[in-house]
Amino acid sequence: QLQLAESGGGSVQPGGSLRLSCVASGFTLDDVAMGWFRQAPGKEREFVAAVSRSNSNPYYAESLKDRFTISRDYAKNTVYLQMNSLNSEDTALYYCNGDLQWGPVVAGTSRYWGQGTQVTVSS
Repeated sequence: QLQLAESGGGSVQPGGSLRLSCVASGFTLDDVAMGWFRQAPGKEREFVAAVSRSNSNPYYAESLKDRFTISRDYAKNTVYLQMNSLNSEDTALYYCNGDLQWGPVVAGTSRYWGQGTQVTVSS
């Protein structure tokens, strides 16, 4: 069973950056597609980014692709989300997810989810 643990959240001023980490255990990253979602207070969970098992063709929410970057470190079995030029609308609980199949990761129906890490952007 894949277990996921996020870290790296915190409070940051508008315009700042954060890098979130998601450490996977139970599977190696070669076997699973991975992604990030977020959920702001009072809003539905939304897709942020995803990366395939082969680390090819990262896929982003259109509105975030210029500021967010997803990457994976196979040696550390970790997926990262680099977030730049943060603003108040980025305030949310960020989750990583994983699955053997690509579709569920992007759709948000994957079997495996972390507990989330909070990101708060305020001055």
